[in-house]
Amino acid sequence: MKVPYNREARKRPVNLTLNEDLVVQARGLTDNLSGVVESLLADYVEHERQQRIAKAKTIEATIATWNDFNAKRGTFADEYSPL
Repeated sequence: MKVPYNREARKRPVNLTLNEDLVVQARGLTDNLSGVVESLLADYVEHERQQRIAKAKTIEATIATWNDFNAKRGTFADEYSPL
């Protein structure tokens, strides 16, 4: 599977505000909290990217369906005159 981000990119410190108890528990489960957070963040970014792609495809399909309907039958407004 292709990695959706540059794993060789420089690492830099960031400030996060997290629940202290949760951080203590997580540190008890791993020696590399930064690595765990980075992995979870990568999964989140990929999931959101896939969701946006799916939404865009749904919108494109809806537009294509509507355009096909309009080409075959015309618009609903064609039946009514504003005059």
